[in-house]
Amino acid sequence: MSIRYKKDILEALKTAGFSTYKIRKEKLMGEATLQKIRNGELVSWENIDTICRLLGCQPGDLVEYVEDLSKE
Repeated sequence: MSIRYKKDILEALKTAGFSTYKIRKEKLMGEATLQKIRNGELVSWENIDTICRLLGCQPGDLVEYVEDLSKE
C-alpha cells in the first residue's frame, strides 16, 4: 500500500495518556481497530478523526503517501 503511518500511533497515544486498556474501556476504539493499527494496516477516517482528536493533531501528521515504484 502506498499510504503508511508516519509514527507509532499506539506509542503516541500512550504518551498522551491513552493506554490501549483506557481506549477500550472508554470505547474510543475497538480491539479490531487497535489490532489493525498494531499491524500497520489503515483504519477508517472515523478512527483517524478519533486519533487526531486524542492527540491534537492533523491527519497529515499521522499518515503519508509513499510512491510504490514496483507497481509501474
